Amino acid sequence: MTRKLTCKLLPALTLALGTILAMPNHAAAQRVSADGATQTFHFISDQYFSDVYFHFAPTAGTSAGLHQYDNQLEDYSAASIEKETAALHEYEKKVEAIDPSALDASVAGDREILLNNIRSQLLTLEVIRPWEKNPDNYSSGITYSIFVLMERPYAPPAVRLRAVIAREKLIPQALDEARKNLKNPPHIFTEIALEQIDGLVSFFENDVPGAFSSVTDPGTKADFAKSNAAAVAALKSYGAWMKTDLLPRSNGDFRLGAETFRKKLAYDEMVDIPLDKLLQIGFDDLHKNQAEFARVAKEVDPTKTPQQVLAELATIHPAPDKLLAAFQNTFNSLIGFINAHHIITIPSTVEPTLEETPPFMRATTFASMDPPGPFETHSKKAYFNVTLPEKSWTAEHIAEHMASFNVGTIISTSVHEAYPGHYVQFLWMPEFPSKIRKLLGANSNIEGWAHYTEQMMLDQGYDAPGPNATAAQIRQSRLVRLGQLQDALLRDARFVNSIKLQTGEGEPDGRWTMQQAENFFVKQGYQSQSVAVVETKRGTADATYLYYTLGKLEIMKLREDLKKKEGDKFNLETFHDNFMRQGFAPIKIIRKAMLHDDSPVL
Repeated sequence: MTRKLTCKLLPALTLALGTILAMPNHAAAQRVSADGATQTFHFISDQYFSDVYFHFAPTAGTSAGLHQYDNQLEDYSAASIEKETAALHEYEKKVEAIDPSALDASVAGDREILLNNIRSQLLTLEVIRPWEKNPDNYSSGITYSIFVLMERPYAPPAVRLRAVIAREKLIPQALDEARKNLKNPPHIFTEIALEQIDGLVSFFENDVPGAFSSVTDPGTKADFAKSNAAAVAALKSYGAWMKTDLLPRSNGDFRLGAETFRKKLAYDEMVDIPLDKLLQIGFDDLHKNQAEFARVAKEVDPTKTPQQVLAELATIHPAPDKLLAAFQNTFNSLIGFINAHHIITIPSTVEPTLEETPPFMRATTFASMDPPGPFETHSKKAYFNVTLPEKSWTAEHIAEHMASFNVGTIISTSVHEAYPGHYVQFLWMPEFPSKIRKLLGANSNIEGWAHYTEQMMLDQGYDAPGPNATAAQIRQSRLVRLGQLQDALLRDARFVNSIKLQTGEGEPDGRWTMQQAENFFVKQGYQSQSVAVVETKRGTADATYLYYTLGKLEIMKLREDLKKKEGDKFNLETFHDNFMRQGFAPIKIIRKAMLHDDSPVL
């Protein structure tokens, strides 16, 4: 079992640490040598993870592979949130007191990442306040806390089941705290929570018992039966309360507003581009991809409009029961192309495991990658989740859902989630330079990288027809490109809707409705109505989900700037490998490491 890393300090530094941290910033900088500043930073960051980060989020500890947290559940009480806020302020001051100029470049970058993470969490707790506004945070949160115990066989089933029991015993209290905390949620947040509640109940009633059916100890089985029944009852009661009590008084606003949106973007992604300029960047990329879609669609069938070709593309997909196999069948060709064309080093030959998306994630995601945590030692499987149609759906709904998995988007999704997207980045994790870069990530890096690879792979020639290709093969290649472009347009629509939904930027009355957002996904983002509904719902809570296109554009600019600097010496595989070695850091920090300057990210 992995233990949390700690930094060993020199005895003299240990004795002086309390005095140093109590000093004003300039005094601390004067007293601590360059080596001492690094030692101090490592000590403080390690203490932060134990005292704050995992202390208040033990499920994150389990997910990271630190199983000393397995028997604990988040304390959702207002008193605990107050304590967490105070602790974050304390560590903000401690990190601020370390002079970045006394640190080497990599550690100075880590300091900036940690400080921004702390400030982002404070913004969330003190300003955004989802603990008062989002009922799904509680019901899906407690469900995920059980899921991470059952998903991976990092310990014998009986050991993990005892951890499940320990957490389940705390679930009724957690949902009681939810009732106390939730003030005036946005109507859509309560609707989403209600939409998911039946799936969560089913998860506890069926999936959890099934995962531990091999446990035979009578006492453990009896304890589980009791704790699981209580968890089911608590969730059912919570669902009934949301429907009859909370929903009628859910009249809050999900919008962050311009100031909070800018701060969140600055803390999470280290991007401070003015919103009007940022919105224009999004529209420019949208229009560029629309024009390219029209060009390729004309090559597919010059007698049809782009929308008619898109409608045809939507029908070319596997049957729902063949969907997982369709993704599996892409792996060999992707891996072979990457290796043959020296795209990036793949550190392992082990492939991810395909499975159906867990029930508490299905309302807002079509596909995802769930790798083991950076400190997991006993179960190294990574899960590629795909959301299949529900059996209760109408034929029309199923057709709309499957349109998202057409012949082109299956390729781009496999690239994004697996090769060389999320899964390959996960495989590089052992080479990340620090604990901070393994645990704290910028989505513009993580999702930006995965989205960047979708276009990059096709640009490098993946699935390109050879000189003797048949007309059918050429058509297939063009349909794959259209699928990639459709996914790019989805992310462009997220970019625009993210800013407009949350800030109203560019709107005469400062408002952008959910209906406008849905229409934008359909008409401008080339998505089906069912996708538009899911994506708009997601955008109400995942406020800055513009980070896909944002990160992709940042990485493309970094690549081009490095090409200009290195000239003929530039090598794509070397660029990608070096990018991976920087971990999950914001692109601004990676630019400084690779270009050695502070040039703009976009």
